[in-house]
Amino acid sequence: MRIGIDLGGTKIEGVVLADSGAPLFRQRVASPSHNYDNIIDAIASMVAQFEREIGRQATVGVGTPGAPSIHSGLMKNANSTVINCKPLKADLEQALNREVRLANDANCFALSEAVDGAGSGQQVVFGVILGTGVGGGLVVDNQPLLGRNFLGGEWGHNPLPGANEHRRCYCGSSDCIETYLCGSGLLRSAKRLNPAIESTHDLAQRAQEGESSALAVIEAYAAALAKALATVINIADPDIIVLGGGLSNIDALYPLLNNQLAGSVFGRECQTSVVKALHGDASGVRGAAWLWPAA
Repeated sequence: MRIGIDLGGTKIEGVVLADSGAPLFRQRVASPSHNYDNIIDAIASMVAQFEREIGRQATVGVGTPGAPSIHSGLMKNANSTVINCKPLKADLEQALNREVRLANDANCFALSEAVDGAGSGQQVVFGVILGTGVGGGLVVDNQPLLGRNFLGGEWGHNPLPGANEHRRCYCGSSDCIETYLCGSGLLRSAKRLNPAIESTHDLAQRAQEGESSALAVIEAYAAALAKALATVINIADPDIIVLGGGLSNIDALYPLLNNQLAGSVFGRECQTSVVKALHGDASGVRGAAWLWPAA
């Protein structure tokens, strides 16, 4: 059996998966996000409780924000800043007395959807998280492609094609894909057309009701997203692209994206479809469990 842990900024979520992928037990606790040692203890306690329930030891995979440094192995780029500059993998392995597999949360999302989600049965799956930030993960033959620099799938910090507003990104660059396609980036664009739009949820609701300004924002967003995804298709040529995160729930995006992609990729032909995640918010923790593939 496999245990998956999703370490977030506000919560720690865990699941036990059977070999079939069926969830046997779930648990969610508040994350002691300001105390690193307490995070280690909370994960160890959750694993111990799961193993008492199933009566045996299981493999453990952990999805995290950020990634380990290629030089030191210490965590970096995590918005849960207390784990930055810490040997998270080594400390978890010491606490659990076994090997622990660790991957970025976006890679876990993509892996979940590739193994038994919306991308099941496809060889190359690109998973996209559109939410507070913009993340991605690339999975080939049900294996996450982490890359030499642990940057596999990090498309959100490439420049958005055609962008020229000089939007500053926290990474230090300007006009990153994330600055336009994350939730706050979309809302910023929406308010330019209609200052009365209060949130991305409000935007989606207005679009569903047929409000012209909201529909125009969604169409412009889909066009930008299609251009950004075309750069991924031109390099990795995935069989399918799976969208997750809060903005993936804007249903109007999918027909627009699937109509526009061909116009942005090399050769002006595209058979890669864009679909919504099957497992939704649960994909991160499920993907952490699937870091241990079937024997």
